[in-house]
Amino acid sequence: MAQADRVWNGVATTADGRIFVSFPSCDRPGVQVAEILPGDVIWPFPDAAWNAVRADHDPRGAFVLVNAVRIGPDGHLWVIDAGAPGIGRPAVPGGARLFVFDLARNQLVRTYDLSAGIRPRSYIDDIRFNGSHLYATDAGRAGLLVVNLASGQVRRVLDGHPLLTARRDMFADGRRLLNDQGEPLRVDGDQLEVTPDGRWLLAQPCSGPMVRIPTVLLDDPSTAPATLAQALHVWLDTPTTGGTAIDARGALYLSDTNRRRILRIGQDRRIEPLVADSRLVWSDAMWLDRTGWLWIPATQQNLTHGFQGGRQSVQYPVWLFKIHVGVGPPSNDHA
Repeated sequence: MAQADRVWNGVATTADGRIFVSFPSCDRPGVQVAEILPGDVIWPFPDAAWNAVRADHDPRGAFVLVNAVRIGPDGHLWVIDAGAPGIGRPAVPGGARLFVFDLARNQLVRTYDLSAGIRPRSYIDDIRFNGSHLYATDAGRAGLLVVNLASGQVRRVLDGHPLLTARRDMFADGRRLLNDQGEPLRVDGDQLEVTPDGRWLLAQPCSGPMVRIPTVLLDDPSTAPATLAQALHVWLDTPTTGGTAIDARGALYLSDTNRRRILRIGQDRRIEPLVADSRLVWSDAMWLDRTGWLWIPATQQNLTHGFQGGRQSVQYPVWLFKIHVGVGPPSNDHA
């Protein structure tokens, strides 16, 4: 479908066919947000200045480290700045932000400062929408962020909760993953999805399991921390996962990085393989478009230095694939 000479980890498409991707700089620094133009041209978005490589990670006028992109229900492009130069590294003050770009003008229209929900080693991973609220996972320090979209208020909840904390090894292609120091890689709260009826938030550490919690409790600032902690429960034991998506019927799509396949999981928690292919090397954040195509970035992220003890063996190009599943996305997340 499309290819690049750097590792990307996320994709989002618009109703009129524009394609945006994110590069987490896990293989080498460079452009962090781009639009894919005809001929696999990687065009920095919104421009080169925003994507400038800065050794000091100064957040002023540029991204610190983009980890994901989404087209929201508003039709705007939402860019998730993790706010840290890598998982396990100190967060940059003022770096964790959500940028909202109007794609009709390719201009920034709003910035959400996430500082109120950040811990010293936070790494904001991804977001999902649900009416007047937005949820974000913290992969560096277990917890969730709840953002009131109208006021911009940010609340941190489930801080350090065991079910959002990575407690088991991660695997890809039959191999245990190691960080740059040669220690077992740990990625806390990572994947998340909201059910089409808006009632449940699903989330998990990268190594599983998948947990869920009623959104009515998350959205209410008066919910006691102990009540939230007790309400979070295991929904399904899942394998090491690069990315997820959910469709309008509530089926969850989840990448099994250890077996190079995508699983489809029904609301009844019945698991069936959707596709298995040797080319699906660490399938990451997937995207479901309105015509029922599931977009799959095959990122090879498990072959970067931070996933295999400091050694890098990515085989370029990195590919973006898609498969037709016949169902579109839930309207509460994106149209």
